[in-house]
Amino acid sequence: MFGTSNSHGANAYAKVGIETGVISASPHKLIVMLYDGAIVALNNAIMHMKNQDIAAKGHSISKAIAIIENGLRASLDKKAGGEIATSLDTLYEYMSSRLLQANINNQPEGLIEVQNLLRDLKSSWEAIAPEKNTIKQDAPLPQVDPLAPRRATFFEA
Repeated sequence: MFGTSNSHGANAYAKVGIETGVISASPHKLIVMLYDGAIVALNNAIMHMKNQDIAAKGHSISKAIAIIENGLRASLDKKAGGEIATSLDTLYEYMSSRLLQANINNQPEGLIEVQNLLRDLKSSWEAIAPEKNTIKQDAPLPQVDPLAPRRATFFEA
């Protein structure tokens, strides 16, 4: 009785956390999140394939394909991205096709191949990440004069 409601509550809490992360994420971070989601879905698919859970395997592979097609591939701007975007589009198309083949033929090596491609792309994407902080870690914090007049905040008013 309590296990169901507790897990439902935990799932709802996790979903809110993910949604909050998506809302506050930069476009660059959203792409990293898409790569992470596809990689996790493929981890799950590999596990389900080993356990011979056909329905769960298919669901996980479908999720990975949806992330690749509706997230990564759909976000490509071929005009601005030029040759790189066109190459990525072709690679994403290959990944989706490879995942379909791996699903039909029950081939974990196809899932692993695509997962490795996604990991490589994610690493490359993270390497070109814009600076997270403009303040250097070793830079001293700004000094505050404790005698200077303060403005009241919303909570103090």
